Amino acid sequence: MINWLQYKRIYFTASGILAGISILALVIWGLKPGIDFTGGTLIEVNNKEILTILNKNDINVQAVQDSGEKVLIKTDFIEQKKIALIREEIASVAGSIKIDRFETVGPTLGKELLNKTLTAAIIAVIGILAYLAWAFKNLKYGMAAIVALLHDTLILAGVFAVLGKFMLVEVDALFVTALLTTMSFSVHDTVVVFNRIRENSGDKNSKDITKVANSALTETMVRSINNSLTILFMLLAMILLGGETIRWFMVALLIGTVLGTYSSPFVAVPVLSLLLKKK
Repeated sequence: MINWLQYKRIYFTASGILAGISILALVIWGLKPGIDFTGGTLIEVNNKEILTILNKNDINVQAVQDSGEKVLIKTDFIEQKKIALIREEIASVAGSIKIDRFETVGPTLGKELLNKTLTAAIIAVIGILAYLAWAFKNLKYGMAAIVALLHDTLILAGVFAVLGKFMLVEVDALFVTALLTTMSFSVHDTVVVFNRIRENSGDKNSKDITKVANSALTETMVRSINNSLTILFMLLAMILLGGETIRWFMVALLIGTVLGTYSSPFVAVPVLSLLLKKK
């Protein structure tokens, strides 16, 4: 049996450094909100000719990303009447401009989505804490799982703050989905290990928790890694072969999967062992 917990200081140090960097990135740069939160219009076309039409119609262009094959343009909110005029002008250019995406979100809807996102995250955390406390008949299990969950979501958000600063990556409704999925994956993996700890502990007192935890980690580690690898291979394929629209969503899921696989054995379990040792 491997003594996994003898390295808990290394785990905590690594997690602390990553969490600290993430907090700094979020405080200094913050997340770059997409139109789902700020409101506006997103246009994906095959060339930049559309910029002439937008300028002609007094549309304020906020950002332009040219990947070679596709051009992604973000503008202020465009009303439906003006959208119809723009489409007519595009149609008159003899098919040289091909629209792949034309999305418009009003500022009111963006604020509503942000409020619902925050509410969903809070409800999820409270629900997870309550469920684990009930399932394991001990609030400390829920507390340890929440620490791992916050660890994963914080670092994922920090990574996207860095990506937003240097690669202009925006967070949108898909990022929220990835964030909530990461929370779910983190807790799912943690529950598997916690359940094995409970089964192995029996009537043993807290002094045996280190041995019990090491045994549980040894028994579940291979399963956890194998499950994660199947997910990672699928996500890598989607990142490499999928479209630009879902690429960063898949990147967020991949990062979340890696974080969840790490935090369950190396954050949640060490935290639980420390909590159970305290009377």
